[in-house]
Amino acid sequence: MERAKRNLQLLKLLLADFGAALLAWVAFFGLRRYLLREVSGGVPFKPDELFSLGLAAVAIGLFWLAMYALFGHYRGIFRKSRVRELVSLGQVALLGCIIVFFALLLDDEGVHYYRAYYKTVTAYFLLHFACAVVARLFVVTSIQGLVLRRDIAFNTLLVGANARAAEVYQELERFNRHLGLRFVGYVPVFDTPDPHLPRELRNLGFYSRLPELVMEHRIEEVVIAIEPAEHRTIEEILALLDEVNVRVSILPDLYQILLGSVKVSHLFGTPLIEIKQDLLPVWQSVVKRLIDVVASGLFLMLFAPGYAFVALMVRWSSPGPIFYGQERIGRGGEPFRIWKFRSMYVDAERAGPALSSDHDPRITPWGRFMRKVRLDELPQFWNVLRGEMSLVGPRPERQFFIDQIMQRAPHYRHLHRVRPGITSLGQVKYGYASTVEEMVKRLKFDILYIENMSLAMDFRVMLFTIKIILQGRGK
Repeated sequence: MERAKRNLQLLKLLLADFGAALLAWVAFFGLRRYLLREVSGGVPFKPDELFSLGLAAVAIGLFWLAMYALFGHYRGIFRKSRVRELVSLGQVALLGCIIVFFALLLDDEGVHYYRAYYKTVTAYFLLHFACAVVARLFVVTSIQGLVLRRDIAFNTLLVGANARAAEVYQELERFNRHLGLRFVGYVPVFDTPDPHLPRELRNLGFYSRLPELVMEHRIEEVVIAIEPAEHRTIEEILALLDEVNVRVSILPDLYQILLGSVKVSHLFGTPLIEIKQDLLPVWQSVVKRLIDVVASGLFLMLFAPGYAFVALMVRWSSPGPIFYGQERIGRGGEPFRIWKFRSMYVDAERAGPALSSDHDPRITPWGRFMRKVRLDELPQFWNVLRGEMSLVGPRPERQFFIDQIMQRAPHYRHLHRVRPGITSLGQVKYGYASTVEEMVKRLKFDILYIENMSLAMDFRVMLFTIKIILQGRGK
């Protein structure tokens, strides 16, 4: 029942945005005639003008829905701040109006002066922004009312049972009803439940069962209310929660507040650090994948003679196949087959999986050169095209080595949140790893990349990679 109610609110928001876009476009069409009459004597009506206006209005409405979706406006619709919504709407409206101007209005009939261009695009921006603000604020206010009344709420689990956890629970219940948290229970962490925890808040069991409890009680949010100094325990809890789709917030300490890493989403809100679930804005995710597909497709076509040359050299360098396929672990822990130009002699791993080193006798002379300039990685553009990899992302590993890394660094599983890449920040900053210990050391750079993912970061990594290739500093 509540799921249907949530879907209805999303539908209301979509219809409000679509209706606002239609209204703004129709109003602009009438205003445009007045503006053009002022500077060029008017634009005459045509018989099919109204029909064209209707088709254009529908197309414009769909365009604006796509714009809002790309910028994440339909994510987290129950946690929206009206002030931030105004700022975000203004930014998207400005960008969208510029796109509409160049796509539809630049060759507007009857416009012969730059002054008319300025007037038309400004008028459209103001009309669209005004209509969108009124419609969006009406729907957002309506949704916030449902959350405040707990008609829509999110099953929440409290991790911790000490006095601090009791204090956090009481504060969230008293001052943070706008978050829509519905606490269904708590899990203790090495401590006896505090007597100040209300009796109706059930003890659901030990924290090691978190993934099962989240699924069993349909938990949507987890609040970690233990001492921030318990770094190892927090790391273990986050590793457990990585396996499930749930929103995670954690209490900060004074040091984190002073560092400025704590953001309060709502005025008077309880200070919490929200663990990011969406690593990239929607539009950047779309652009990143688009760049992957276009760049990989072009590279495979344009560099076809280079592929043929490298293939012949592999064939002449030693007996065996040209390509080498190996199972690696990708996004979400899914296995896939990665492809390389063979750089080792056949049966190089007959004694079992082994990492390569600087003077590895298993590598052929041509293979050693390929590795220095990374020619052996070229077939992975096919993996990128198939969606198994990206141009930039943590390098994928074999399950055999992942099991060993996880024993030393359980947070390695964070790397499975993204597509693995042909090149990575870990590879350009640290280089190839020839031991599990080196893999663990390189891990911090890959975690740093994931926590700061952006298109700008990808371009920087690619530029560093090109520099390394030109300098021949590959392994």
